[in-house]
Amino acid sequence: MDDVDALLDAARAGGGWAFARLWEALAPAVTGYLRARGVPDPDDVASEVFLAAFRGVGRFDGDGRDFRAWLFTIAHHKGVDVRRRASARYEVVTAVVPDDGPRAPSAEHDALDRLATGDVLRLLEGLTEDQRAVLLLRVVADLSLSETADVLDKPVGAVKSLQHRALDRLRKSLSAGPVSPEDPGPMTRVR
Repeated sequence: MDDVDALLDAARAGGGWAFARLWEALAPAVTGYLRARGVPDPDDVASEVFLAAFRGVGRFDGDGRDFRAWLFTIAHHKGVDVRRRASARYEVVTAVVPDDGPRAPSAEHDALDRLATGDVLRLLEGLTEDQRAVLLLRVVADLSLSETADVLDKPVGAVKSLQHRALDRLRKSLSAGPVSPEDPGPMTRVR
């Protein structure tokens, strides 16, 4: 976290290079959080999150750990907003983007892509919205109970309870058998 502290100080002083390094360090986790929450186009929303953070970093008061929590608070709110707007739309337009050839993803990006694969997403879909948010903020964002409670605007006790119920539900789902696209298995029964 010392690196984030130093980069945060430099970014507050106007060092664009430092904010770019914060992006490199934290964007994979923010994108993974948004992807696992079911946000359409998580890369685009992560860019919006960092743009908002960049605009407000001069007013931000705290250390690197606080910055990380603040960043995920922004991500949580942006994700909720995007999902609300997406559900209100009547028509979805997609663009075909030409492939510019192979790219070499970073190790963090590769790890988060594996995290957000089908089986994990199917398991997460079996949780309530609040349970999913708590687990993602605790595991992907690496936030404390207190920080998670602040992001979700809930008491710490409620976050502990949500985490316990989510883990219990995942444990039961995993002990009931494998999750596969052909056999939705326990998740359809657990709901």
